[in-house]
Amino acid sequence: MLIGNVGKDPEVRYYDADQAVAKLPLATTERGYTLKNGTQVPDRTDWHNLVFYRQMAKIVEQYVHRGDKLYVEGRLRYSSYDDQQGKRRFVTEILVENMEMLTPRQKSPEQASAGSEVPPVASVNAQAEQPDDRLPF
Repeated sequence: MLIGNVGKDPEVRYYDADQAVAKLPLATTERGYTLKNGTQVPDRTDWHNLVFYRQMAKIVEQYVHRGDKLYVEGRLRYSSYDDQQGKRRFVTEILVENMEMLTPRQKSPEQASAGSEVPPVASVNAQAEQPDDRLPF
């Protein structure tokens, strides 16, 4: 589970029969503090690679932008590859299963005149879009 800010607009790719995958970086920051002896410990920011599939990827493409605050739940996936110089590189990604958009949406001029409300928080769950085929034991 992570809460953080989107580092750049999602990169979305489409494949087989209108299926999508979206990737984006998420920054989480641990606030700095001062120790009892007066030593300052600075803020620490970590970057995470998020991966969204199918319908959730399409929602991310449409509604998530750089700077937005997200809450995500998912599982880790580790992989490696050899770069152009032949050096082994390691990648850790979070396969997102549940997401909540925490950044309030601004009303567009047409919505403001129509009086429709824009929900401040939206939640998307990958489990809702596919049946749970895991065994219960």
